[in-house]
Amino acid sequence: MPNQFDATDSVLLAAAGIAAGYRGVQVIWDVTLQIGRGEVVALVGSNGAGKTTLLRTLSGVLPVWSGSVSFEGRSLSGKPSHVFVAAGIAHVPEGRRLFAGLTVEANLRLGAFIRKSGPDVEHDLERVYALFPELKERRHQLAGTLSGGQQQMVAIGRGLMGRPKLLMIDELSLGLAPVVVDRLIKSIGEIRAEGEVAILLVDQDVQVAFSLADRGYVMEMGREVLQGPAGELASNPRIKEAYLGL
Repeated sequence: MPNQFDATDSVLLAAAGIAAGYRGVQVIWDVTLQIGRGEVVALVGSNGAGKTTLLRTLSGVLPVWSGSVSFEGRSLSGKPSHVFVAAGIAHVPEGRRLFAGLTVEANLRLGAFIRKSGPDVEHDLERVYALFPELKERRHQLAGTLSGGQQQMVAIGRGLMGRPKLLMIDELSLGLAPVVVDRLIKSIGEIRAEGEVAILLVDQDVQVAFSLADRGYVMEMGREVLQGPAGELASNPRIKEAYLGL
């Protein structure tokens, strides 16, 4: 996909000149990005680059200090987080943040809390189980007893239960075994193939992130420093040296 969108109606989320932080300490400066309908966008950078802060700002967990966030052309700047959720943004946070004392299925159903219970919710629950058959086998198991990879599946499934238009995943593969990462990559590919959900993906493994993405953004020290097609970024000498050791 191109760096910029030609048609306004192809832009799902647009952030312009975003600044944000914590308790008066600024963490990100003048970040601008766009996500198109149904595309996968990678956000990469070293620890402390501001990626998690940006995702928290784009999901309404943190307020926008300056700049603007719009979704489907509607301004979300200054709105509380539940408005972001209702608009169609789901955030899978770093560390998964599951309710350890609840079952797998209870955690998944919590993802649909803004929806009325009924056939549609049951349909989406079966959709998640089809995507992650391991979870159906463990639906009555406490989430806190699952492996790290299984917990990540629950976290992603919980996000999907809200029927989002944009799914933001913070650290897809962090701390997981390669075989589990491969399983998650396959699942992300299946979600993408459905074409109904755009994905903003943060991952410390730059190769994983760019292999899944159409486009990418690179952050350093709280600022956006590079953007472009994922393939071009993956072959960029600056990226290879900084993140791949090549």
